Amino acid sequence: MRACCCCDTSPSQHATHHWRGTGHPVVQSFEPGEEWFWNYQAGEAVAGPALAPPTHRPLSQPVPGPAGRVPQDWQLQLH
Repeated sequence: MRACCCCDTSPSQHATHHWRGTGHPVVQSFEPGEEWFWNYQAGEAVAGPALAPPTHRPLSQPVPGPAGRVPQDWQLQLH
């Protein structure tokens, strides 16, 4: 299990903003083969329940994605 996550290094920091805006502190990876959970409030990895499908992004979706919506300099925008 790794510390969180693309959500924190991405330019928009979607999961962090969702947590702050809603109070939902726990996220799960949505990458194929990853099943880790992260608790923003506690600042640590946590165990979580088995979730209903889908458990990952479509394999046909590029990373980073979605296709055509990622800036050319996306790597320079990582936090």
